[in-house]
Formats: sequence, structure tokens, C-alpha cells
Amino acid sequence: MSNITLTTLLAHKRSGEKITMLTCYDATFAATAADAGIEVLLVGDSLGMVLQGHDSTLPVSVEDMAYHTAAVKRGNKGALVLSDLPFMATATLEQTYANCATLMRAGAHMVKLEGGAWLTEAVTGLAERGIPSCVHLGLTPQSVNVFGGYKVQGRGDEQAEKLKAEALALEQAGAAMLLLECVPSPLAREISQAATIPVIGIGAGPDTDGQVLVLHDMLGLSLSGRTPKFVRNFMQDANSINQAIENYAQAVKQGNFPASEHEFSA
Repeated sequence: MSNITLTTLLAHKRSGEKITMLTCYDATFAATAADAGIEVLLVGDSLGMVLQGHDSTLPVSVEDMAYHTAAVKRGNKGALVLSDLPFMATATLEQTYANCATLMRAGAHMVKLEGGAWLTEAVTGLAERGIPSCVHLGLTPQSVNVFGGYKVQGRGDEQAEKLKAEALALEQAGAAMLLLECVPSPLAREISQAATIPVIGIGAGPDTDGQVLVLHDMLGLSLSGRTPKFVRNFMQDANSINQAIENYAQAVKQGNFPASEHEFSA
């Protein structure tokens, strides 16, 4: 696979080719996923739950994220590396810039921030300083205590309009990509069609520009024993982890995943 860049992802958006993204936390899986055709490796703060055994992402530190980003960089074979800013890493502009610099030095090509329109100043500042950003909207796990649990976001006309307005404001501010989590499929379609930057979905239906899943989820591994509605276990029809990841990449590219049973209604 030739090196995947933002230009590659924008070309996919314009041509209608789906973008493949998967979480990744170490060198071995970075090499495996890149070989399988995964275009974006998300070093997610989900590592707090799937690797560290916490019940949320909140305990994850910037140091944790930098460590795992560096590990992914060493195993990567041409994918774009996207790294999460963990809980409270964007509390002030100064913190945001310093923490982004740490992740970029560790090997990230782009950083991901959770939030809403309040991030516009930070997004603009990062773009001016040469740091591409992806903004995570909808169900943002770092705000789980505000939401009162892991709940679908953007239901109802008022919530939907607010989320769409925030997405377009963040694009205008300079965001390079958006990620929508647990958003009704019709709203995700609207946002994807209105935005000129790539929009990635997780539990946001089939009409976003690409898909992402947590690696452990799509391999059928879960500490809690609960499988989110938007997850498909790709190990069920595979003889190896490598084949499962290849099957996921192909299913996204061919538009076979997600299916109707993975969607949320408005």
C-alpha cells in the first residue's frame, strides 16, 4: 500500500470510494492492519478499556497515547496514523497545542479531538500550526457522565440541527475530518453530503465516507461480554485475524458494512 495521506482521503471522498479505519495500539497490529488494506489507524483512547481494563476512557493520559502512537508508528506500513487527545487534554488552548505536539512527535499524522463547536478556536489554531485535526461528534465517550451513559445523539429535529451546524462550523474552522459516533443514519447522511471533508462513521449508518470499529470489537473480543449494536464480528467467517481484518476492509469498500441491523433511527 502506498502512503495514505489527507490528499488520498479527500480523493476517496470525491470519488465515492469508502475509507477504511480501525483502532490500533501496537506495532504488530499496525503492520497487520496496513497489510490488510486499512487506510487509517486510529490510536484510540479506547485503549483505556480494551487494553488497560478501565470502565471508561477517562483514566487515559497523554503519556499513554504517546506511548501507543509511537508503537503503532514503528509497525505501520503506509497507513495514516490518527491519534486521540484523551480526557481534559484540550482544556485550554495552551494544553491543546502542547499535547498535540507530543502526539505528532510520537508519530501521529493527525490528531482527534472530542467535542463540539467550542473547539473551533483550537481547530483553527491547529490548522494554522500545521496539525490536521479530526473532530469526534455525536456520542463522545469522554462526556459519558454528561450524557448519562452511552446513548445515541442527534435524535429529534432540534438535536439534529445543532449537531449538523456544529459539524459544518468545525469544517469551516479548519477541521480535516469528522467522526460521527452513534448518530441516526439520516442525520449522518445529511452531514456527509453537506461536508466537503471526509466524514467517518461508527454506528452512523452506511452513508458516511468511511467506517471505523474498535479492533477488539470486530474480532469478537469483549471484557464486558456486551457487543454494541453497530459492531459485526468479522472473526466468525475468518480463519485468521489477518483474514478478519481483510474481510472488514473489503466489506467497507464494497458497501456491505454496516448493514441495516447496525443502524440507529432518527
